[in-house]
Amino acid sequence: MRTYQDPLVSIVTPVYNGEPYLKECIDSVLAQTYQNWEYIILNNCSEDATLRIAEEYAAKDDRIRVYSNDTLLPIIANHNKAFGLMSADSKYCKVVCADDWLFPECLARMVELAEANPSVGLIGAYQLSGGEEEWYLRNDGLPYHRTVIPAREVARAQLLGTLHVLGNPTSDFYRADIVRSSDNFFPNESAEADVSACFRCLQVSDFGFVHQVLSFERIHDKRATTVSLSVDAYLSAFINDCIEYGNSFLTPAEKDNRIQDLLKEYYRCLSLNVLKGRQRAFWVYHKKRLDELGFPLDRVRLSIGVLQKLGDLLLNPKETIQLAIRRTRAPEAVHARGP
Repeated sequence: MRTYQDPLVSIVTPVYNGEPYLKECIDSVLAQTYQNWEYIILNNCSEDATLRIAEEYAAKDDRIRVYSNDTLLPIIANHNKAFGLMSADSKYCKVVCADDWLFPECLARMVELAEANPSVGLIGAYQLSGGEEEWYLRNDGLPYHRTVIPAREVARAQLLGTLHVLGNPTSDFYRADIVRSSDNFFPNESAEADVSACFRCLQVSDFGFVHQVLSFERIHDKRATTVSLSVDAYLSAFINDCIEYGNSFLTPAEKDNRIQDLLKEYYRCLSLNVLKGRQRAFWVYHKKRLDELGFPLDRVRLSIGVLQKLGDLLLNPKETIQLAIRRTRAPEAVHARGP
């Protein structure tokens, strides 16, 4: 067991209506082999038993502190408020989403790597993701012998789409001084604000990776990621990160080429969604996102894409039938973020 001579780790859980899974999440923190931590639970005006559950645990362990918002905040704003509640004494920060959990050695392995490599400000690890019939491993792709990767190398690979090891809040571990360096550590309201925060870390520090499964991400219909997927929010977030952080890690030509490649993929996605019969709210969202990115919706380009997709469908009857089935399914979600 670790001693209290070890650096303090602030664990944060911003939560809205987390009753179904919160006990498992808190129990996973209590089961950590590393013991010098504080646990901050920020209740975002939950309408279920979230607050009662959190307060019951806090009454039994004074390392757990529970806060409640007076008004409902958007998910990213709630995360940033939670970061602001960390102790000034903490050296590291660990997020655990209320529907996820940490395996017992999570903090120990991450602190161990961070303490041995002072240049590292961001650490990742493998993450098990699953629910019902869907199970897979996230954050793979790095050679096993590499535990410290220069910031420029990993950021370039992520921006260019050849590696995907950044983001996934429950799998990431941050140096607390980097988190405190801004009032908004998650720097935007996009579906991938956690990835953007990683690029911010990599502007001032290297990347560490523990080759061990240290966290579990629960897959279910109500999680924020599922809602973001339902409106195809991720491509606009990828473009935003290229615009915002490309100058730090890419050459001007690499940045421009990558943005153009992502825009091509974006329009292929939008063209398919025309044929899916998406509702007005979907198009309002994407028109707004493209305007924000500085690439207003090109209706001619979209029309050409639809015609090309129609041609593909005529040559692939099976895909045409599947598309027709999808159009008859339940109404879509239209917001890229939730409370």
